Amino acid sequence: MIKVLERVSLSLFQFIESTFNQIFGERWNPWYQLGALSFYFFWIVVVSGLYLFIFFDTSINGAYESMEAVTHNQWFAGGIMRSLHRYASDAMAITVTLHLLREFSLGRFRGARWFSWFSGVPLLWLLFAAAIGGYWLVWDQLAQYISEATTEWFGWLPFIGDSLARNFVSNDTLSDRFFSLLVFMHIAIPLFLLVGMFIHIKRVKLAKTNPPKGLARGTLAALILLALIKPAVSMNKADMSISVTTIDLDWFYMNVYPLFDSWGYGAVWVLLVGLSAILALIPWLSPDKKKALRAAEVNPDNCNGCSWCYQDCPFEAITMIDHEYKKGQMQAQVDPDLCTACGICAGSCPSATPFRHVEELISGIEIPDFSIEHLRKETHKKLETLTGNQRLVVFGCDHALDIKTLADSQTAVISLPCTGLLPPSFADYISRQPEVDGVLVSGCCSENCYFRKGTEWTEQRFNRERMPHLRTKAGIQKVKLLWAGPREQEQLHTALTQYRAELAFHKAEETEGAGFD
Repeated sequence: MIKVLERVSLSLFQFIESTFNQIFGERWNPWYQLGALSFYFFWIVVVSGLYLFIFFDTSINGAYESMEAVTHNQWFAGGIMRSLHRYASDAMAITVTLHLLREFSLGRFRGARWFSWFSGVPLLWLLFAAAIGGYWLVWDQLAQYISEATTEWFGWLPFIGDSLARNFVSNDTLSDRFFSLLVFMHIAIPLFLLVGMFIHIKRVKLAKTNPPKGLARGTLAALILLALIKPAVSMNKADMSISVTTIDLDWFYMNVYPLFDSWGYGAVWVLLVGLSAILALIPWLSPDKKKALRAAEVNPDNCNGCSWCYQDCPFEAITMIDHEYKKGQMQAQVDPDLCTACGICAGSCPSATPFRHVEELISGIEIPDFSIEHLRKETHKKLETLTGNQRLVVFGCDHALDIKTLADSQTAVISLPCTGLLPPSFADYISRQPEVDGVLVSGCCSENCYFRKGTEWTEQRFNRERMPHLRTKAGIQKVKLLWAGPREQEQLHTALTQYRAELAFHKAEETEGAGFD
């Protein structure tokens, strides 16, 4: 069942993302920045909340009046800040939920990625608690309804009882001290949320916590425009002697509240706790039944301690330690519990070059089930089948567009766990083979690498911006990069046709030059 939901949701996300790519481009596609946007909205909430707190009266009688004054007496600043506080909170709920669903569709909860998934579940409770607590502080009729419903819901639990609900029996039972406690909680819970967010990304190196500037500015402008068109305002002041019958719920955070009356408090607890438990246990409820690649392994004989693999690992699975037997030298060490077997480390190893004059190619670090020697043998085997006068080798990624559809008599295709596994020297080496006219390297689109940094590091290596890089001019001329997502088959076929035309043009130039000589 989980696998079916995963496939269906992945197909839906891929369709939506492909559509947004055509509108915004890959760089500004918000679907690739959901995690970063969540951080961004959090900071908007923090900044706007601090502004509001300056003018906020923390007493039970002054809270409502102070918020009304901020909203209406300085609409140009305080009113906009209040609306930003409200709408950025709602936006964060949306991006966090979509981020969870998207990571689920991509299967990014299995194996070494279980920690990020598992640690994200309690953040949902903190996010909703922080938002709902904020509505209490306005102390209007919506706050009255929320406070009564929430305390009765918690009061259903036997170890809490109705002690909380008794605070909201009448206006006389409410005190400024209790209200100050609510203010403190509304500050403390977001702080815990922030700490939890950084724990959530602890195992992810260079995690995206800031969206691209253009997307950030456009998003902020949209929120400000929404604040001007539909400013956030209060309902009438809370009065515990009057029953609240009509309210405007914030459906992003209060979607379960209508269930209190129809289902009962106990059923809602079962729903939310049960759903949270299922989410937390999904990595173990749906393990990967396919044979997973083994974690990267270090070969001390070929590790020179350069630390390139340590710098490039997207999941902090590699550390540098003293070499086993070479005095004064370092070597890499892999934590198999953190390794995703992407192979990006193998692509960064200087000893992975096939130009080495050795009988068996063994690099300093590599994926045992997909070694550089295995890649060399598989590639040469496919080169033997090429015919024609425009013979190409296409390297792709298992998680991007299926490049098998490109295979024909003139095109050999090799799919890798991640394009980042391919050392630039290997592409250079293949491009120099007499039976090869060109090499095309493809993979996930630049902002949507399945292993986060594979596409980015590969592009920097081939553009000579990151070590190891293409060292020869000939290699740069004969190797082409093209990123293509799962639904960009037409673009890849078009690019391949153009590349063949370029190769034919260069070959004709070389032939004319040779004839002139």
